[in-house]
Amino acid sequence: MTRIEARYANRNVPRYTSYPTAPHFNAQVGPQTYAGWLANLPDAPLSLYLHVPFCREICHYCGCNTKASRKDEPIAAYGETLIREIRLVRSLIGARRSVSHIHWGGGTPSLMPRTSFLRIMETLHEAFDFAPGHEHAIELDPRTVTAEIAGTLALSKVTRASLGVQDFDATVQEAIGRLQSFDTVATAVGLLRSEGIDAINFDLMYGLPRQTLGAIRETVKRALALEPGRIALFGYAHVPWFKKNQTLIDEAELPEAQARRELADAAREAIVEAGYVAIGLDHFARPDDPMAIALRDGTLHRNFQGYTTDDAQILIGLGASSIGRLPQGYIQNAPDVGGWERAIEAGHPPVVRGIALDENDRTRADIIEMLMTCYEANVETIARRHGMEPEQLADGFERLQEMVDDGLAVIEGWTVRVTDAGKPFVRVAAAAFDSYLANGSARHSVAV
Repeated sequence: MTRIEARYANRNVPRYTSYPTAPHFNAQVGPQTYAGWLANLPDAPLSLYLHVPFCREICHYCGCNTKASRKDEPIAAYGETLIREIRLVRSLIGARRSVSHIHWGGGTPSLMPRTSFLRIMETLHEAFDFAPGHEHAIELDPRTVTAEIAGTLALSKVTRASLGVQDFDATVQEAIGRLQSFDTVATAVGLLRSEGIDAINFDLMYGLPRQTLGAIRETVKRALALEPGRIALFGYAHVPWFKKNQTLIDEAELPEAQARRELADAAREAIVEAGYVAIGLDHFARPDDPMAIALRDGTLHRNFQGYTTDDAQILIGLGASSIGRLPQGYIQNAPDVGGWERAIEAGHPPVVRGIALDENDRTRADIIEMLMTCYEANVETIARRHGMEPEQLADGFERLQEMVDDGLAVIEGWTVRVTDAGKPFVRVAAAAFDSYLANGSARHSVAV
């Protein structure tokens, strides 16, 4: 890694799964505001995100909003409250809207007992109109996938499953508190495919403690042997000030910036050599996968689940800590299950914070999304689409000049393009157009 690359790799910048990013949400947007926004939604397809914050155990590296539960009873009780939230949101919308995407996250949402899961699905179908060909995705822990769970998912018409693999090396697994054999993952994949769930995603991770180049290459090789349609390669974000469980990771065993970059490059090279298309910062897909097609067509998007083919402008977040995106702004539910439950029992949305958007926010959000998905953005076209003059985004060009000087970005008129050398640092380029970042106190993970 060159001195210039090291300087950018160590920058702390957001992942830009939204703009403005969640640290800038505030309590001025609450239940009343959200209720008003829901009542005035445009007649357009929407997406649903359901968060189930339970796992059997918490991995050391985890940055998700979840907690451990060895028993099913708390999870089933959570499911009952989730049903009430679905009905509450539906009543506030006032109409049975079309749904184009549904995504379950967590936690481990498949821990929801079969009866509860099916009741939630029944409630969703009562509340919304599921469009033909809609995508129904779920995040899974391979260690918990059983024949019964695979059958429940098939019965619920799940079409895509994302399995958390991270790393197959036993030494790394010990360091991150997640023991999970290759056979365990292979069995989970086999069970899902036997039920007709053929769209399989794998989540891999670099920058973990004790990771070596040999180990990560072997992990990729073994993952590819199971023929997933997509692979997400995430950089481990070490944020122990935010996630106390990460204090269990020995920081002395974490790779330095140079080693992190080498691990990322080695994994990327192996995945691309296997014929996968590199998509944005950290995703890969087979050439015939809808995500690869969206990249070619220029219709790729980015939201809280990362890169996506979901083009719905409305995202309804359900469950504790869920974030929703509406044309008017972003909202976030209470992060604690207790606070979330009490709000729903009181009959009002469990929203505790959010942010209302103006045209400046929407313009910068579109620029950032274009950079993160296509590495290029025509600022003039985007600005005028929102009724703004491109000169109003001049601060972004000024902040980007450093990357231009270092050969990592190019400015041609009003068009910004990240060069091949700059692609690993695209988050830094996106941050140039973030008007909140300089005034915020939030801490972020490193750029690479």
